[in-house]
Parts: sequence; structure tokens; C-alpha cells
Amino acid sequence: MHPPTMEVLSLSSRRALGLGLALLLTACPKTTTPVRGGAGGTGEGSQQTLPTKPQVEAKKDATADAALAQAVETAARTPDKLQAAEVLLTVRKTYPGTTASQEALYRAGVLYFESENYAEARKTFNELLFENPLYPQAEDAKYKLALSALEVGAYRDAYQTLSSLAERAEGAQREKLLQEAARAAEGAGLFGVALDNAVKAAEDAKTPQEQAAAVQRVEQLVEGRASFVDVARVVEGMSPRHPAWPVLTFKLARIYYHLRDWTRLEETLNRFLQEAPSSPFAGQARELLSRATRRVEVRPKTVGVLLPMTGRYKPIGEAVLRGVQLGLAGSDIELIVKDTQGEVMLAGQAVEQLAFDEGAIAVLGPLLPDDSRRAALVAEELQIPLLTMTRAEGITEIGPHVFRNMLTNSAQAQAIADYAMRVRGFKRFAVLYPNIPYGVEMANGFWDEVVEKGGTVRGAESYAHDQTTFTDEAKKLVGRYYLEDRADYLEGMRDIQGESLDAFRKRKAVEKLKGGLEPVVDFEAIFIPDDWKRVSLVGPALAVEDIITNACDPRDLERIRKTTGKKDLKTVTLLGTNTWSSPKGRSGLPELIERGGKFVTCSVYVDGFFIDSQRPATRKFVQAFREAYKDVDKDPGLLEAIGYDSALMLRQLIDKQRPRTRSDMREALLNLKNFEGATGRTSFSDKREAVKPLFMLSVDNRGVKELPPEAAGGSGS
Repeated sequence: MHPPTMEVLSLSSRRALGLGLALLLTACPKTTTPVRGGAGGTGEGSQQTLPTKPQVEAKKDATADAALAQAVETAARTPDKLQAAEVLLTVRKTYPGTTASQEALYRAGVLYFESENYAEARKTFNELLFENPLYPQAEDAKYKLALSALEVGAYRDAYQTLSSLAERAEGAQREKLLQEAARAAEGAGLFGVALDNAVKAAEDAKTPQEQAAAVQRVEQLVEGRASFVDVARVVEGMSPRHPAWPVLTFKLARIYYHLRDWTRLEETLNRFLQEAPSSPFAGQARELLSRATRRVEVRPKTVGVLLPMTGRYKPIGEAVLRGVQLGLAGSDIELIVKDTQGEVMLAGQAVEQLAFDEGAIAVLGPLLPDDSRRAALVAEELQIPLLTMTRAEGITEIGPHVFRNMLTNSAQAQAIADYAMRVRGFKRFAVLYPNIPYGVEMANGFWDEVVEKGGTVRGAESYAHDQTTFTDEAKKLVGRYYLEDRADYLEGMRDIQGESLDAFRKRKAVEKLKGGLEPVVDFEAIFIPDDWKRVSLVGPALAVEDIITNACDPRDLERIRKTTGKKDLKTVTLLGTNTWSSPKGRSGLPELIERGGKFVTCSVYVDGFFIDSQRPATRKFVQAFREAYKDVDKDPGLLEAIGYDSALMLRQLIDKQRPRTRSDMREALLNLKNFEGATGRTSFSDKREAVKPLFMLSVDNRGVKELPPEAAGGSGS
């Protein structure tokens, strides 16, 4: 099994790797099967590596490199280093995602550093190292970043970076780094020692004024400075009569609260209120104790939901809420909606409010990856069941109280690979994907599934996310791009060179040779994890290179045989994800078909919901949604369906099993089996992932239709 991210090799690297492996294979007695490299197919008998798996990385761009060279020259002539840095940053802004952009960023950071503009230097180096920690000049960038942090008073950051650099340095350089790290550490302050001194000063104070000042210093140190270990160490064995005891003990209680150590929290607060009932912190201590007690007080028919109801993500929050409200319509369950605004900290705070203040027995949501991770962490700390609707992989690994009901990328890759290999019997595949995180993740996931099931990926090509023409990619997939790697092309060129032809006839002969080369179609299906707009452009480009994708009807196949004069045709099926789902166009057909035409027919893609499905539970949901939301000029989609199913699950469990505690609700969710919902018959795996048969959809010239349920298999972990 390969790692989860694949490196996209350059053309020269791929070809060199292919040649090297060919030499190795020649020396081995084993029989090899000809395969194609990532750069396209080859003729019969050639031996190349399988394509290398992709990853998103900065690209080398000739135009950007030229712009950088011009900017470097201009900056060198600019006497003001700050202005010179701005000249370089124009390359950064104009050509993001290129190696030239990163080089410009580094050079600008150096200029800022040399001009003693440490704030901008720090900002620039931070941006560079965040984007590419393996940048060739990373060590120098880190060193200048640390010195910049030191100059602006960011002593902790400076100390951490300098210490890290010193660990890898030797000799005089190491000594220098250690000295600078010591300076940074002194600026950062040794708060454990400072706390000891302040406590001793309060104990030895001769006057009330001195004691008050020392206690105030203790309070300053424990508020965000001294560590938990320091506070706990100082409090241990301290007499309640010590003037600093109330400050330190209440701080310790607050630390226990944030650590969710409820037993120690209650013990500490009870002792605090017993020993220091008149302390200025007594009121806060009583409220904290009351809040901790309320954490186990549950209202069995109260459910919370976390959604972005304002801000840029408001539309998706509203879509899910419509489904949730429909799922709970007519019940006596109280729904409490918390607006996360798409903000991570608000998501965590909302979980606390639902647990402590509202007594919710369970929480639905959130949707966004970062919101969901934060909410899941807090829900696990508070032991409140969270049924999230995010696609973020690994979310349920946070803890046993975190469940997920949402279509994930891994589930789609698993389902479409399973259909292609189990139902259609395909063994050999190609992958054509956009070089963005989504495309790379889906390509990786599909590749993993194919290999695990005994298949092979014969070709893989990536393209820019905003690309609109795909001629080169199609040529590479069928071996018509790197012609010098094809034995039949080289043989034909030798024949042409051996003939006595003038320049015109020779050019015509070469053109005829190239046009007559057969495509090397050594795959049965192409996986394209991109949106429907791009897919509708890819289909025709494949057809130009004689990749036949529209021959699922025997009559179409016969017409193609007559047109081409070829009896033995190799057909290819296009496979996709739920991003292929498109709105209906003017003709009433999905826009995927209107734009892609016959070149996308016979394709198959996977989705988590299909509005025209004949599954009884799905039809029931669609009918109920249209009736309930007549004023919403929009049919339900996956978001509405997921919200509906998630709410209906909790409703069914609350009404039938009547859980009284959050632990009861967690067990009920974990044991949920064969729930009939709009998105399929759902159960939860032992990893608390929803397992359900997805919707396998086929495309023809009459529209999109659902394949039989047995074709869909199951999804989930």
C-alpha cells in the first residue's frame, strides 16, 4: 500500500525512472507485462514504471521565473531595501503556487531583515516556512525568523526556534545559537522561579501593603504565565492560611475545569469554599461548582444543532437546518440552534453551552472541518454524543462520543472502485484528476481501493484546476504524446529517413505516420474526480484521441465499427464522484449531459443522495420536503437529506428507546441498525461511521438513472 499522498514527478524524472526500471527488468529473468508510465502509453513490449501517485506542490513556471529574474535585477538597482522587497513581492502576488513565488518571498524576507524591519521579516519568513518547510534555504530563513522574533519581543517563539536550530548545529555555530537562545529564554522569563519568589515574598511580607503587592504579583503570574505544573507544585503542601493560597487554589480549580478533571475540580472548589468563604474569588468558585454539577443534568428531549447560520456559510447552514426541522416536525423534541458563524472557537463554546446550560442529550453538527474538530474535542471532554455532518476524514477517531453521518471522499472512492471491479469486472484503470487537494485525495483513495482489490492503475495525469483544454492529457493517456518512447513510431521514422524525399514530402510522411499511430488503450475505465463542468470538457478531448466512452449500447458500438472500419474496439467507461451531479438545464436534462453530450453517456458516478431515486424512504423525504417548503424554490439535495436523516435518527431513538442519560444515547446510536433514511439504509460501524449503500448513478442520453441497489454495495468504515 502506498502512502496517502503521491508525488507528481516531472517529465524528465518520469522518463529517467522509466528507463532505469526498464534496464533493471532487462537484467531480471522474470517475465514482465508492458505497462504505461505516468507520461502516457507505449507500444507493445515496452517496459515502464507504473505512474507515480500525485501530490499538490509548487510548480516551476517559465513565465514566473522570468518575472523573478527581472524583479531581482530591479531590486538590486533599488537603493531602498524596503522598496526592493516590495518589487520582489509583486512576483509572489502575481504567480502564487510557483517556485519563483517562494524564492521571491525568501529574498524579500532577507531584505526586510537587513533593513531591520523585523516585523515584516518575521511575517514573510513565517509565510514561506508555513507554505514550504523544505525550502532549500529553510535553515537560514528559520534563523533570521528567530532573530526577528527576538528583536520584536516574541521571546518564546525566538527561544523555540533557536533551540531547535541549536540541536542540529555543531561547533561555533552551535555555541552562537545557544547564546542567542539563552537571551531569548531570559526575555521569555522563567515563570516557575518567578512564582516561587512571589509566593516567598508574600510569606515574608512585613506590612499589609507589601503582602498585597506580593499576592498581586502571584495573581499576575498565574494568569497565563506560570504553567499548571508550577501552580500545582507550589500549592501542594501550602497552608490555607498562606496569603497566596486562595489565588493559587482558585487558579488550580480553573485549570481542572479546562482539563475536564471533574473529580479534582469539585474537591478543590469544595475545599476552597470551606477554607476561604469570604475570598474575592468565592462567588466565581460557587458558579464554577454549580456549572460543573450541571454537566450531568440532562433534558432527555432536548437536542442541540451547530450550524453556520450567519456569514459566508449561511446557505449551507440553512439547507441542513431545513432538513433537521423536517425530521423533527410534529415531535415534542426541543431543538436548540447554535450559530457557529463558521468560527472554530464559537463551535467549541456552543458545545459547552448545550451541555452545561441547555442540558442537551445529544448534538447535531457541525459541518465545516475545523468547526467539527473543535466541537468533537469539546464533546468528547464533556461526554456528550455528537453526530457531526462533516466530510473531514478521521473525525470519529477523536473519541467514542463522536459519530458521523455524511458522505466522505473515502466512502465515494471505495464505492466507485467496488462497483467498477465487483459489478463490471474491470481490472485496469486510468486516473485523470485536478491538481488540488480534493483531486489528489480522491485519486489517492481510488488508487488504494483498486490496488487492494487486485487491480492496477495504468496511467495517471493531473491538470490545473482552472484548465479548459485537455488535449495533451488525453494524448499522454494513450501514448500519443511522448512518441519517441514508442517502438512503432521509431521504426516508421527510420523508414522515412531511409527514403529519398524532399522536405515537403518528408513532412507529410511524418504527419501521416503520427496520424496513423493507434492509441494504446490499456485501461477499461478512467476515474475523473472533478466537477461536472470540467467533466463535460474532458469527454470530447478523450474522443479526439479515439478513446471510446459512449458505447454502452450495442447499436452505438456497431455504428462506431462501421464508421471506423475496426471490428475489435476497446471501450472505456468514465467513473466519477458526487461532484458530477449537476442542475437541470433548459432541456430538462442535467447540464452535464447538455454540455458533454454523447461523450459523457455510459458514464457512472456515485452520490450520497439522488432526488429521483425510487427508494421508498428517499421518495417519502422528497415528497415531504416539497410539501413543507413550497416557498423555497429549490429541491432538496444532499445537505437537506443528511440533516433530515440525522435528526430523524435521534428522534427515533428518543421516542422508542427513551434514553435518560448521554451515555444511554451514545449506546443507542452505536447500536442503531438498518435505519431507513433518505440517504439509504444506515447503521453505525464500530468506528461510529455511518455505513450505507450509496447511490450509483448511470448517465445516458435520456438523463441520469439509479442503478440497482446491489450495484451500490456499502460505504463506511
